[in-house]
Amino acid sequence: MSGEVRLSRRRFLKYAAGTAGALVIGIGTAEALDRPPPVGLLGDAWAQVGPYLRVAADGRVYIGVRDPDNGEGTATSLARIIAEELDADWSQVIVEPLGLGVRSGNGEPDFIYGRQRSGDASSIPAAWADLRQAGALGRWLLLQAAARRLGLPADQLRSENGAVIASDGRRLSYADLASAAASVDAPSTPPPLKAADQYRLIGQPAGDVDARAAVTGQLRYAADDTVGNAVVAVLARCPYPGGTLDSADRDAAKKVEGVYDIIDITPEQGQAPGSTPQAPAIAVLASDTWAALSGRVALKAKWKPGATQEPNAYTLEQKALELFADDAATPSTVRSDGDIAAIRKKAARTLEATYFQPWVAHATAETPNCVVRLDPDTSITVIAATQSPRAAYAVVQRMTGFRPDQIDIQVPRGGGAFGRRLDQDYIAEAVAVALAKKDDAIRNRPVRLLWTRDDDLAHDYYRPLAVHRLNAFIDRKKAIVGWHQRMASPSALAGRNTPDNRLWQSELVADALPAGLVPNFRSDWYPLPSQLSRGEWRGSPNVTPTFASESFIDEIANLLKVNPLDFRLGMLGDGRQLPYSGRGGPIDTARLANVLKLAAEKIDWSRWLRSENGLGIACSYVFGAYVAHAIEVAPSGEGIDIHRAVCVADVGRVVNPLGLEAQLQGATMDALSTALNLAITVKDGRVQQTGFRDYPLAATQPLPYEVETVIVPSTAEPTGASVIGVPSAAPALANAVFRATAVRIRRLPLLRELSRLR
Repeated sequence: MSGEVRLSRRRFLKYAAGTAGALVIGIGTAEALDRPPPVGLLGDAWAQVGPYLRVAADGRVYIGVRDPDNGEGTATSLARIIAEELDADWSQVIVEPLGLGVRSGNGEPDFIYGRQRSGDASSIPAAWADLRQAGALGRWLLLQAAARRLGLPADQLRSENGAVIASDGRRLSYADLASAAASVDAPSTPPPLKAADQYRLIGQPAGDVDARAAVTGQLRYAADDTVGNAVVAVLARCPYPGGTLDSADRDAAKKVEGVYDIIDITPEQGQAPGSTPQAPAIAVLASDTWAALSGRVALKAKWKPGATQEPNAYTLEQKALELFADDAATPSTVRSDGDIAAIRKKAARTLEATYFQPWVAHATAETPNCVVRLDPDTSITVIAATQSPRAAYAVVQRMTGFRPDQIDIQVPRGGGAFGRRLDQDYIAEAVAVALAKKDDAIRNRPVRLLWTRDDDLAHDYYRPLAVHRLNAFIDRKKAIVGWHQRMASPSALAGRNTPDNRLWQSELVADALPAGLVPNFRSDWYPLPSQLSRGEWRGSPNVTPTFASESFIDEIANLLKVNPLDFRLGMLGDGRQLPYSGRGGPIDTARLANVLKLAAEKIDWSRWLRSENGLGIACSYVFGAYVAHAIEVAPSGEGIDIHRAVCVADVGRVVNPLGLEAQLQGATMDALSTALNLAITVKDGRVQQTGFRDYPLAATQPLPYEVETVIVPSTAEPTGASVIGVPSAAPALANAVFRATAVRIRRLPLLRELSRLR
C-alpha cells in the first residue's frame, strides 16, 4: 500500500511496502520499490531531490546517497542527515551510492534525484533543505505504526536509536514496525523536523562510511570496476592545442601481441569543452593494460601544431601587463563603487603591487578512467567517477541517441576530483571507442579506458594562469579609502555558452572582500588568449583573487607599520551584514572577524613581531563559510620549513565534525603543496610536465606535521566544506615567509621565487 505527502507545489514523497516487509520511501510505483535499485524523492521542478530510504525487516537501514563521493565525505554526511531525522541506529545504517537517477517522461529525461553534483561545497546545503524530510517521514510512519501496536497516542511515544519507546518503557524496534509502517495513511501535512536540541548524530563525529574498506584495500574505486571481458583502451593524444596528426605506424602497433585494433578519435565540432574528447587521438585496444601501452609506444604517433601556437607563461604575463597599461583596453568591469579616479588624486599614500600565478593541474590520485558496455540496439552502461552524473548523461545521450531508460550511469567512489571530474571528456572518449570498434573479436565486449599520469598532466582542464595588479589609496588616518584591482586570465568559462561580458565569473567573485569595506572600489577583468583547456579547480573562483588581495593587505599593513591582524580587524569594523550576490551571502563581518581572532589566538599571534620565525595570517569567505589560516614558518637551507598551520572555520551547523576536520586539513595541505611547488608550463606550444618528477607534490618537508583545526560552534544553516580550506592558505603562507625572510612573494610557485629573490 502506498501513500502521498504534499510537501509543496510539485513536491511529494511516496512510500510503500517493499520486499520482505520493508518500508521504502521515495518515488515510484510499488513494483519499482520492490526492486533492489534505489528510488528517490522528487522536488520542485526537479530542483530539490532526496535519495531513497529503506527500513528493512531485519532492522538494517539502507540510505542512498545521490551526490558522488570522491573523498569529500559526501556519502557519510548526507546519510547522517537522513539518519538523524529517522532516529536510526547508525551502526545499522548501510550507505549505498546512487547512480544517475533518470527515466523517460514524455520523451524527455526525468531526473528523479534532481541535482547530482559534488566537489563545489553545495551538497550539504542542498541536502539540508530536502533530505531531512525523507527521514522525518520515515520516523513519523514508524511512530504511527507503533501507536497502533501499543494502543497509545503517537505523542506519548518517542523514537531513539532505531526503536520506538513508550512512556511505560515498552520498546519496539524499527525491524518490527517496518511492514506495518508502510500501511499507515499519509499525513496531511509534512511531518515536523526535529529540534536541534534533539540531535544525536548531527554535530557528532563519524568516520567515513568507506574508511575501513579504504584502509584495508577492499574499497572499489572507479578504476577497479569492469564488466564482462573488457577490452583495455589507451589513447595517444595530440599534445598541441589545435594540432593535428602528422604520422603514426598503425601496422607496427597492431603487430604487438595482445593488440586488437587501432581507432582514430576526433573531437566533435561545436561542443563545449568537457563534453567531447579534448584532442585528436588514436586509441589502442588490447587484451590488457601492458599490451595496450606497448601498442601505443609502437604506434610512434607524431603530431604537428595548429596554425596558432599556444603561448608560454611569459608571453601571457607580458600581454596582461600591456593590457593594464593600455588606457584604450576595455575590460569587463566586475564591480565599481565610488570614484577611483577622484580618490587617486586625494590619497595621502598609495601602494601598487602585481601578483603572478601559474597554470595548475588537478593531479588526482586516481587518473580519469571509464568503463562502457554498449549494446548498439538496446542500451549502454557507463561506469565512471564523475562529479556530475547529469553532465555525463548529456554526453552519452548526445553521442548514442538512446532514450533515458536505455542509459545506465553508475558512479562508484572516485580517488579525488577537485573539479577535474566535472568535465566529461574521458567519458566521451570511452563512448567514442565503444561506438567505433568493429573488429568481430571485440565488437560485443565492453571497453575499459585508462589514462596514465602523463596523459593526466598533459590533458587536464587546468586552473588558469592569472596576473593581478592592485592599487590601494590610503588617507592620513591610515585607512584604505580606495582599492582598484585588475586581473587578467584565460577564462575557464570560454566556450561554455557564457556571454563574453560574464566570462569573469570563473575568475572573480564580484562582492568578494574587500568589496563593501572600501568606499571607492573597482574590480576589472581582462581576458587573455589561450587554447589550453581549463576548468573548475578546488576553490575557484575564490583561490587566485584571495592570494592577491590577502597578500596585498599584508603589504599595506607593513607599509603603514601596523599589526596585520589589527589592520584586518579594523577593515572589517563593527559586525554587520554586507550584501553578497554570490552563493552563501550575505557576509557577516563579525563571523569573519571571529575566525581571524581564533586563528591568531591558536598560533599565539602576540609574538608576531618578536618571533624569530615568521607568522602570517589571512582569511576568506567561501560559499557561505568563514575561514582563516595562521601559519608559522622558519627559514631553512632548502627555503623554508612550515612549523605550524592553523585553520579555523565557521561553516554554520556542522553535520560531521570529523569529516569537516579532514576536509580542512586536506584542503590546507593541498593549497600549501600547490603554492610551494606546482606549475604547469608550456614550451614550444605544448605542456612540459609528464609526471610527479616535474610536477612535484610536496612531501614531508617543508609541509607541517599536522594542520591544527578549530571548528566554530554555530546554529546557522550549514555550508559545504570540500573547497573552503584552500583560498586563504597560500596568502597566509606568503605573509609568513615575508616575516621570516623579508622577501615578499608575489609570484608562485613560492619556493622557486624565494630561491630567485634571496
